[in-house]
Amino acid sequence: MKIIGITGGVGAGKSTVLQFLAGLPGVRVEEADRAGHLVMEPGTEAFRKIREHFGTGILGKDGRIDRPVLSRIVFSDRRELSWLNSVIHPAVKEWFRRETEKERKKAKIRLFVIEAALLIEDHYEELCEEFWYIYTAPELRRERLKASRGYPDEKIDSIFRNQQTDAQFRACCREVIDNSGSPEETLIQVKRLLEKKGLYEGKGES
Repeated sequence: MKIIGITGGVGAGKSTVLQFLAGLPGVRVEEADRAGHLVMEPGTEAFRKIREHFGTGILGKDGRIDRPVLSRIVFSDRRELSWLNSVIHPAVKEWFRRETEKERKKAKIRLFVIEAALLIEDHYEELCEEFWYIYTAPELRRERLKASRGYPDEKIDSIFRNQQTDAQFRACCREVIDNSGSPEETLIQVKRLLEKKGLYEGKGES
């Protein structure tokens, strides 16, 4: 079983690639956002730490963490955000570690795909054999973020400043997929990569 990490800037269109990969036989795709929700469920170590740190006021009626309430707290206080990240990020990485080990033991799939915005910063090379970078021209990313999320230029500029640069992504990733064109053009690139690595349509080894 091969493990690859997929990353790229906000608005790069990673979902196009992930949806395609998820539809292939023998491929499991998991995203850090989903893992982040799972590691904050009641009964987890992260849940316990967060509840103790912020108090029961962050819990909803169902006993789960009320994410909008928590977000309002941490996004108005950089220290609290830093503390929360110090709990969530390691928990998410450990979740991925457990899930990949389970799949390796079951030997039912040939490819496990991890999507995370912070693959590089959080050193996912410890789990992944290689990284794939989804590149999209900055002006196109800006257009997408305005259209899909309604972000103003000021917010987009702030997001871009706080993410890895194109050069940094390219330096850390083995493969680059250019998603500046049509979805069909992007998926042709993905298919070629999978074929090159013996991972497309039942080919290759687990």
